Amino acid sequence: MNKVALVTGGTRGIGLGIARKLAENGFDLALNGVRPESEVSSVLDELRSLGIKVCYAPGNISNTEDRKAILNVVKENFGTINVLVNNAGVAPRTRADILEVTEEDYDHLMEINQRGTFFLTQEIAKWMIELKKKSPESAISIVNITSISAILASMNRAVYCMSKSGLSMLSQVMAVRMAEFGIPVYEIRPGVIETDMTEKVKGAYQDRITNGLTLEPRMGQPEDIGKVVAALVRGDLPYSTGQVITVDGGLTVPRL
Repeated sequence: MNKVALVTGGTRGIGLGIARKLAENGFDLALNGVRPESEVSSVLDELRSLGIKVCYAPGNISNTEDRKAILNVVKENFGTINVLVNNAGVAPRTRADILEVTEEDYDHLMEINQRGTFFLTQEIAKWMIELKKKSPESAISIVNITSISAILASMNRAVYCMSKSGLSMLSQVMAVRMAEFGIPVYEIRPGVIETDMTEKVKGAYQDRITNGLTLEPRMGQPEDIGKVVAALVRGDLPYSTGQVITVDGGLTVPRL
């Protein structure tokens, strides 16, 4: 029987890169997204062509009823879960100076990036504990996708940075809480990754990369993150719960 992974925001960008690598490693997938299933059917079919079972769990993780629906989709289709990948998130609707951020934009971003992820993780962690008690040998883990923005300040993306730093602490606290059950929790901090979220600023980032922003002279790809997630959930990095893996091409390496 294949292991099962739920990937939030799993039908595009980094989430899809993760889904592809998990599929290649034989994981059945529950993919969450906010688009209608008809708009993501080609992605689902692509992944199914790799010989795995794929179901779609639509819903906005910031909504309580949607979170329940997402969980029910996983339970009804698979009856179990081995991996939760918290990837869903949004960028600021407006890149505004920290002194100009509106309450509406703050709430929109925090509701999804932080509150939704927190409470979805809470519910799934409870289920994971039940599963682990019934089958102690089962491999179960949680992976949180944050950002180098968790530690690098951007004046025009203050709330985004705050949301990611909050998720970084969630990873630490959850790693402590889940340790007694043998469920590791990891954090991955992507750098500048080429996705639809970065499309509008791609040119500016490419210029900065050419001028030495990163040690590896390219933007990251979603599959770069996917390979790291796959390694973690395969157990290739044992004895390392609570650790942060930064995948940024060397952007955050201190330099003189």
